[in-house]
Amino acid sequence: MELIDQIKQNAKKFNKRIVLPEGYEERNLKAADIAIAEGLAQIILIGDPKDIASKAERFGLKNLDRAVIVDPVSHDKKEHYIDMMVELRKSKGLTREEAAKLIEDPLYLGVLMIKNGDADGEVSGADHATGDVLRPAFQYVKTAPGISVVSGAFIMILQDKSFGENGVIIFADGAVHPDPTDKELAEIAVAAGQTARAICGFEPKIALLSFSTKGSARHEMVDKVVNATRIAKEMAPDMMIDGELQGDAALVAAIGQKKAPGSQIAGQANVLVFPDLNCGNIAYKLVQRLANAEAIGPILQGMAAPINDLSRGCSVSDIVSMIAITANQAAAKK
Repeated sequence: MELIDQIKQNAKKFNKRIVLPEGYEERNLKAADIAIAEGLAQIILIGDPKDIASKAERFGLKNLDRAVIVDPVSHDKKEHYIDMMVELRKSKGLTREEAAKLIEDPLYLGVLMIKNGDADGEVSGADHATGDVLRPAFQYVKTAPGISVVSGAFIMILQDKSFGENGVIIFADGAVHPDPTDKELAEIAVAAGQTARAICGFEPKIALLSFSTKGSARHEMVDKVVNATRIAKEMAPDMMIDGELQGDAALVAAIGQKKAPGSQIAGQANVLVFPDLNCGNIAYKLVQRLANAEAIGPILQGMAAPINDLSRGCSVSDIVSMIAITANQAAAKK
């Protein structure tokens, strides 16, 4: 079974509540219709109920009557969410009048629903910039315990099944944090390991990458990776983590044995952690194009609840897949 099919099969078991704040947008509505038909999640759409009904009829969508539709301007919990916002942001001076305006923004309403336990996860960004999606998430959902940084992982599915976990490798961070410190890099590594378990269903073998393997070069950039490896091992003693490793030492058994003898990870890595966003983003795009690999993501890691940001160029199929991924993340959080 293909990985994305397995992810969808798991999502069906969990029956999580996934909110789509962009309930007015055509791709979101079509993805919601498919997700409901396939039983991937309980879908919550934020939008004008009349507008959604009209578009459902226009697009020939038959399943949206089984979605929960929340009108951002008028709904039963509006005052409660306003109270929550004021209480949670009182140290920042948020007034009730300001909160009353913000709660009508679907992106804020979505995260307040998650914060209040009315939804398990969110998929958004088809019609919004990443900053617009993440701002309310940072303010109200915040990061997971022990994690201070949000990062973006890509699941890379290779045609050559000899690499990673039967051709599946997680790349992190390829989307969010430009230049992590050693501690932040360690958090990204641990979060990527959790993504491997929650979404891909395999035990992570995490390699923190560098242009050096086990002291073959000396530089402050290498020192950052060495320190990050030590911190990550302390954070997650139940995970297999090693570094600093060059890319070939992490992925090719013969080279790994030669350059890093005795390493549990060398030559067997299925999670690659890049030292900065330049490396991670360039690497995933090169592998995607030159190796004709499928890239699923970015999957946001490190939030206290799963909130995933779509590309504004995403397809309906991309949104459906992200709904299933978010449901898997939500189940792992529980």
